[in-house]
Amino acid sequence: MIKDIRDKSHITHEDVLALNFIRKPGAYVFRKYHKQGLRSHIMEVLNPGDVSKQNKGEIIDGIRIFPWAKPLKILRIFRTKFISTKEVFEEIKKLKIVEKYLPDDSYAKSDEFIVDYIWNKNRDFILCGLQEYVEGEVLNPWDPISEHQLAGLFTPKKGHGYNGFQMTSEQLIHKFYKKVEHFTACVKKMILEANYVPDFAGVENLLITPTGNIKLVDINNISKVFLGSKISLDDKGYPVCDKSIEAISMLEKKLLGKPIDKTERLYKIFLDPQRMKDVGALEEKFHLSAMSKLVYR
Repeated sequence: MIKDIRDKSHITHEDVLALNFIRKPGAYVFRKYHKQGLRSHIMEVLNPGDVSKQNKGEIIDGIRIFPWAKPLKILRIFRTKFISTKEVFEEIKKLKIVEKYLPDDSYAKSDEFIVDYIWNKNRDFILCGLQEYVEGEVLNPWDPISEHQLAGLFTPKKGHGYNGFQMTSEQLIHKFYKKVEHFTACVKKMILEANYVPDFAGVENLLITPTGNIKLVDINNISKVFLGSKISLDDKGYPVCDKSIEAISMLEKKLLGKPIDKTERLYKIFLDPQRMKDVGALEEKFHLSAMSKLVYR
């Protein structure tokens, strides 16, 4: 009896190859990504030759090395069991809003597709995404990061500076700050105009790229924002809207060194001291619930 892949806690290369919509024999190797999403399975798509080099090694200048197989793409298989294709298109519509408002180089590009899914003579449709793989260091909005630390993250490259000259570390840091400033402004515009916000509070959802950019990599958790007193929770019971808006304020405060203007419409609502206290209690309740599920599973 084959279990519905959406109900599995983890999946393997063999699970992906067994899917009826994956071409056989497989041209790629699928490896579990180190971070697993609550709403989707996340698998790295690898070149078999690169995997072979990683496992068996290759001789370079008389020395055997084992180079890590870098993903070509990231495959996301949604766990959600959609009732209708209309629901699926509503989900994809959220991604289109992100593409409309955020700078083109500030989020991981993804091609979403709907496929027929067959298992145990059951037939359904399933939503998947083939997303670009992004290299970079994790950016935690609540943790300050010094210019010295930033300089160590960037890789100066020829052609990235003025008139084709290599940018210095100082120029890359200045560029990064400008990117973050523009990013936060675009996010606030999206929230106020479209009433949606991506999850900026999740672990590893934001990265600092070697070329001096900020990048959102979790593009599949986008929530409706209600500009009122009610604290909304996602389907897992987490106050993701409030925490994401708090994360944006932390980027401005701790990364850019800007004082938080609590007279701004967004911050006046979401950074209200009593509201933040209530959100903290809801967040603690969520984590305690998640921990108990792990203990008693």
